[in-house]
Amino acid sequence: MVALVATWPLVLHLGTRLPSLPSDSTGRVDPLFEAWTVAWDGHAALHQPLHLFQANIFWPARDSLAFSDSLIGYTPAGLVGAGAGAAAVRYDLLVMLSYALAFGGAYALARELGAATLGGWVAGLAYALSPWRLGQADHLHVLSIGGIPLTAWLLLRGYRRRSARTLLAGWLVACWQVSLGFGIGLEFLYALAALAVGWLAIRLRRRDGLSALPRPAVAATGAGTLALLGISLALAAPYLRVLDRNPEALRTLAEVHRYSPPVASLAAAAPDNLIWGGTSRILSDTPERFEKMLFPGLTILVLAVAGIRSPSLARPVRVGIALGVLVSVVFAMGLTLGGDWSPYRLLWEIAPGWKGIRTPARIFALTTLGLAVLAAAGADRVWARLGPRTASRRLVAIALPALIVVEGLGPVPTTAAPKPPVRLREVPAPLLALPSSAVSDSLWEFWSTDGFPRMVNGHSGVKLREQRTLRRAANRFPDAGSVTALSAAGVRSVVIDPRLAQRARWRRIAGRPPAVPGLARRQLGPLTVYALPRAR
Repeated sequence: MVALVATWPLVLHLGTRLPSLPSDSTGRVDPLFEAWTVAWDGHAALHQPLHLFQANIFWPARDSLAFSDSLIGYTPAGLVGAGAGAAAVRYDLLVMLSYALAFGGAYALARELGAATLGGWVAGLAYALSPWRLGQADHLHVLSIGGIPLTAWLLLRGYRRRSARTLLAGWLVACWQVSLGFGIGLEFLYALAALAVGWLAIRLRRRDGLSALPRPAVAATGAGTLALLGISLALAAPYLRVLDRNPEALRTLAEVHRYSPPVASLAAAAPDNLIWGGTSRILSDTPERFEKMLFPGLTILVLAVAGIRSPSLARPVRVGIALGVLVSVVFAMGLTLGGDWSPYRLLWEIAPGWKGIRTPARIFALTTLGLAVLAAAGADRVWARLGPRTASRRLVAIALPALIVVEGLGPVPTTAAPKPPVRLREVPAPLLALPSSAVSDSLWEFWSTDGFPRMVNGHSGVKLREQRTLRRAANRFPDAGSVTALSAAGVRSVVIDPRLAQRARWRRIAGRPPAVPGLARRQLGPLTVYALPRAR
C-alpha cells in the first residue's frame, strides 16, 4: 500500500509510462537506460554469464555495463519477459518495490532500536516518502536504498540474539545492496565500515571483543565479511578496467563542484511535490538542480529534533545517529563547504573509489535514514507525553504518519514509454543508429532490449572518446569519407530514423538512393537501413 501511494498514479500505467525527471524539465534519459540495464542483466545471465559486463552498447568498447551502476542485484527480475514492453513493466514494478523495501527496512530497524509501533511507522514512512526521494524519481539506482536499513536491522538483531543465521542474512543483504551499484553502494560500504570500527572499539573497551559471541556467530561474521569484501572487489574490477582504458571516465574536481549542492538545497523540494513544490525555485539558476533538491520534510525534521532527547532510544544511539546525520550532510554538500579544504575533498583524495563519484548529494540517502530513526524516537516522545488520554493518542497516531505522507506526495512525474519502431535484431550488427546523442541514444538502448544487437550507440555517465570519434565520422553520412571510416571501424549497418533526425539533411538523405558504391539501402518500417560495404 505504501508503494502504491508513494508512486501514484504509476500503477495505472504499468509498461506504458515510466517515472521521469520532474515535470518542469525535459528528457527521459535515465529511466530508459536503467530499464535497458535490468533487461541486459537478465539477458546476459542466460546467454553470457561469464561476460556479464560486455554489454551490447558502446561497441566496440569493453566492460560497457560498468559505465554506470550495473543494477546486478535486480538480475532475477531481468530474467522475466523480453523486449521493450517487458522492460518498461519491469522497471515500473522495481520502482514501486524500492519504496516498499525502504519502508519495511526502516520500520524494522527503528523497532529493533527500541521504537514503539508508532515510531516504527513514522520511521518507515519518513525514509520511504521523504520529499527528497521524489526528486530522484527517475533514478532507480538511487531509490533502491531499502537494503541499507535491512542490513542494519539484521546485523543488529543477529548480534543481540547471537543468531548466526540472522547475521549471515544481514551480510547477504549488504552484498545485494552493493550489487545494485557503487553510486549508493560505495557510501554504504564506508558507513558500514565506520559502524563496524565503532562497534569493535566499544567491545574492546569492555575487554570482551568478539569473545562474548558464540562460535557460529563469529563464523557467520567472518564469512559475511569475506563475502561482502569479495563481491565488492569482484564488482569493482570492471570499473577499474574502464578507468584504466578510458581516463576520461575519471571524475574531475570541476565535475564534483558542478554537482555539489548549495546549502539552500536543504530547503528545496522537487517541483512536483504536492506541498513544497514551490521551493524548487530556490535552485532555478543552479546547474544540475534536479540532483540537488534535498529538503527532507518539515514534519520529519521537527520529529527528528524532538527525538534527540527521546528515551525510547538509548542515549548513545541517539547521539551517534545525530552525529551521523550532521557528518552525512557535510559530505553531501560536496565542495560547497570549504571548497578545496572541504571534508569531501579529503575523501575524494584519499578514499578508494571516490574519484569515480561525481554526485556528492546522493550521500543524503544516509541522512534521510538517520532522520527517519530520530523521527521515530520523536514520535514516541510525543506519544508518551500525552499520557493515558486515548482520544489524543489516536489523533496523534493518525496525524503524524498522515503529515509525513502528505509532505512526500507527488504525484510522481511520468513520461510515455516509447514503442520500438521495428525489431532492431533484424538489422545486421554492429550498427550505428542516427541521430546519436545522449537523448536519442537512450531510446536506441531501450529499443535494443529486443535481441540486444551490438551498437555504437550508448548513453551513460561516461563520455567515451571512441564513441565521439565514430559520431564525428558519421556527421556527413552517407558521403564516401564517412562510409569508409565506419566500415574500417567494423560497423556493418547505419540506421536513420527520420522522425528523430533534427538535421534536415539526414531526413532528405533517408529518402534518396545511396551514391557511394557498395552502399545498399532498404526500408525497415519507418527506419532507413544502410548496409555498409566490407572494409578491404
